Amino acid sequence: MISYNLDYNVCTMKVDLHSHSYFSDGVYSPSEVVEFANQASCNLFSLTDHDTTDGLIEAQDRANALSLNFIQGVEVSAIWRNMTVHIVGLGVNINNDILQKGLKRNQDLRKERAEKIELGLRRAGIKDALDKTRVLSKTGMITRTHFAQMLIHEGYCKDMKSVFRRFLTGNKPGAVRVEWSGFEEVISWIHSAGGLAVIAHPFRYRMTQTKIKRMFSEFKEAYGDGVEAITAMSSEQEINLCSNWAKEINLLISSGSDYHGWPNQRINIGSLKEIPNSVDLIWNHLSWQR
Repeated sequence: MISYNLDYNVCTMKVDLHSHSYFSDGVYSPSEVVEFANQASCNLFSLTDHDTTDGLIEAQDRANALSLNFIQGVEVSAIWRNMTVHIVGLGVNINNDILQKGLKRNQDLRKERAEKIELGLRRAGIKDALDKTRVLSKTGMITRTHFAQMLIHEGYCKDMKSVFRRFLTGNKPGAVRVEWSGFEEVISWIHSAGGLAVIAHPFRYRMTQTKIKRMFSEFKEAYGDGVEAITAMSSEQEINLCSNWAKEINLLISSGSDYHGWPNQRINIGSLKEIPNSVDLIWNHLSWQR
């Protein structure tokens, strides 16, 4: 493990610390995702599959072959005030028993959710939903994204937004509540594995600005480390708000595209807006392998 302190001017760094392979709900293999990051001239990159680290060894090996600075990561589902939020763990040790036990719990919950989603969709007249969805998954991980892509493919909806609105959220047929662990516990899993905990895409949750800021404060109180101020879909206003709140609360800033590779998502690795120069960047607090 080599430690770097890359306190460069933001223009000299292309950093993407949030992406997915087919080990969760992405399209491509870990090696292919790393290849895309290299082709995009990323200086620093992380693979952060949902609730699994299974793709990280393959990704690390490919990053080493390309001399690409790589952070081992994971995106963990959690609960905050009865809402599902995602926490990215950066710089985690994949051999940590506490982390892996927590991820196994989430994987089991995902399997239960998939069966319940199938039941709800069947009641809505959509037959064999789980079997059709499994065709889209190259591993045993079945996510809501897989169900959404299946519903698009089957012609029930035209895009991801309409799928979630019609089928997978609120009181819709495929909406299933999952009792993930609280975010204090998830933060502890990540810290036990030597990683830093980051709130993923904070403006994607259905929260007011006041509630987002409250989430940041409680995340800090729970010893969380940072927030993902910049995603592929972030507006300038969101970046500025998030950066200012993070500075006020003393949280670090992260940046990640949330790349999955689905053609209807139109997100590219490394295609991210600039970070305000005044913020404290999370990669200046991480160690990684080259």
